[in-house]
Amino acid sequence: MPKKVRELESLLAKEGFVFYPGKGSHRKWIHSSGVVMVMSGKSGSDAHRYQEKETLKMIQEAQKRSQK
Repeated sequence: MPKKVRELESLLAKEGFVFYPGKGSHRKWIHSSGVVMVMSGKSGSDAHRYQEKETLKMIQEAQKRSQK
């Protein structure tokens, strides 16, 4: 079963990403290391597979940049 968009956003928040509103259903999440993730879709909607992969990729990139 796919995760909900709100679950992916919760992961981003736990990893230190900060929420910035966007236009329409788009929301921008920015990490202090400079990594930017734009999430689209309603919070209660099922996330697409590419959104799950992209979220995990951005979290890993933020962790990698923070270690430097």
